[in-house]
Amino acid sequence: MSVNNTDSRPGHRKALQIILYIVIGVLVLLQYPLWFGSGGLYAVWELQHEITVQQAENAKLRERNAVLEAEVSDLKQGYAAIEQRARAELGMVKKGETFYQVIQTPNETEKKPPRASR
Repeated sequence: MSVNNTDSRPGHRKALQIILYIVIGVLVLLQYPLWFGSGGLYAVWELQHEITVQQAENAKLRERNAVLEAEVSDLKQGYAAIEQRARAELGMVKKGETFYQVIQTPNETEKKPPRASR
C-alpha cells in the first residue's frame, strides 16, 4: 500500500487557502493597533518628535530667563546698569554733559577718495 501525501481533492486545497487568508487577515487586524493605534509605534514616534521640539524651545527659554535674571540682579544692585539702560533706551544725558549728534548727509557717505596731485 502506497502512501500519497498530496491530496488531489480540489475542494480540500481551496479550503486550506481560505483558512490561510483568514489567518493572515486576523494577523493583520491584530497588528494594525500596534502600528497605527493610539498607543502604537506611529503615535510614539510623533510624541518623541514633539518632545524634541519642546526640549529645544525650553532650552531657548532657559537661556532667555538667565539673561533676564542677570538683568534683574544688575538693576537691583547698582545704578550703573540703570544709567546704561537709560542712556541706551531713552537717550538720556547726565547733568553737565553735552550731547553731540553727528548726522551724515547721503553725499558724505558716498564720497570719493581725494585725487593725488601730480
